[in-house]
Parts: sequence; C-alpha cells; structure tokens
Amino acid sequence: MIRVVLADDQTLVRAGFRSILSGETDMEVVGEAGDGEQAVALARELRPDVVLMDIRMPVLDGLEATRRITVDDRLEDVRVVILTTFDIDDHVYGALRAGASGFLVKDTEPMELLHAVRVVARGDALIAPAVTRRLIAEFAGRGRRPDPGPRLKALTEREREVMGLVGAGLSNDEIARRLVLSPATAKTHVSRIMTKLAVRDRAQLVILAYESGMITPGWLA
Repeated sequence: MIRVVLADDQTLVRAGFRSILSGETDMEVVGEAGDGEQAVALARELRPDVVLMDIRMPVLDGLEATRRITVDDRLEDVRVVILTTFDIDDHVYGALRAGASGFLVKDTEPMELLHAVRVVARGDALIAPAVTRRLIAEFAGRGRRPDPGPRLKALTEREREVMGLVGAGLSNDEIARRLVLSPATAKTHVSRIMTKLAVRDRAQLVILAYESGMITPGWLA
C-alpha cells in the first residue's frame, strides 16, 4: 500500500486529489495539510511514502517544507512531489535542489497523477518528461557551474557516462539499450553512482549532472 500525504492550502484541490487516489486499491491518503509546517509535522508523524506538496502555502512554503523533510535522516524513505500551477516555474528548480523527487502541474490527468505517485514510491524520480529536462536545463544554466569536485572525479568512466544519460532523462532500460548493457547492470551502475555521490534519487543526479557541467542542455541528441 502506497501511503500519501496531501499538502495544499486549497481544500478543493486536496479533495480532488484524495478522490483520485482513494479509488486505487494500492494507495491510501493518510493525511492532509493546509500549510508547509503541517506537512512537515505529518511527514514526521506518519512517515508516508509520498508527499504531494504545493509550492505556495501559508506559514511555511513548499520549498522550505520539502527541504526540512529531505534533510531529516528519519524521513529518508519519504519522497516529495511538488505541485505547481505552471509547468515552468522558477520555484520548481529550487524544490528539486531541495530534494524533491519531481513535480506535477495541478491540472495533470488523473492517470498521470497515479503513475507519478507509483513511480516515486518505488524510488524512481519524475525526470522523464521533456518539460522537466527543459526546466532543469534552463535554471541550471543560469549560474556559473562549479568544479565537479572529488565526488564526481571518483566516478569511473562508465559511471560518468551512465550519469550523463540519467541527466538526459533516460530510464534504466533506455540506458541499457544505448550502452548495450542488461537492465540489471544499468540499474546497478545507477545505484552505485547514487551511493558514491550520496544523493537521494535520480532527480538529484540530474541536478548534479547539469550543475557540475558534466552535461549541458541539448547534450543528448
């Protein structure tokens, strides 16, 4: 059973999401929060699998609430999906950097919402949609890229290649086909990279790949 907390200051929005999720046999809405502070408290109390987090909320906004959840070692298995009104939003990139596993626009189709919750709950990240890659590329490209640092330099040549493909939004199966590997081998590479770099999930690998200069927008033709 996938346990979900809904965090949005609009009661009707929460009711709509609850209606969609509650109709699934493998999902359960275990709590609702009207502001970011409540969202953090519920995450700590209930330890849900997924928090659907609005960005703009009173008391504590979704960005800071996401950061507090993702830096809490007790909540390392809690995944945050950011909800936004627009598909390109300055705050979304900040949320991904804060540790969110991806984002959804609020008017997404019900099937897309259900798919997103399942993807994030199993430990993957919502990085495949082209809009996500455009958003990350846009905002990562605004600042001066830092030196890759010792962590990235510790990766093997193959691991750097795999990380670049993760950064381009490819799934494990797509990476396997491109590099002529088995899906299991591709998954192993990704897991080792995440361990070496101490990142929560694939979304954080995407951010790091762009910010380090490992790949640039349009890198994967």
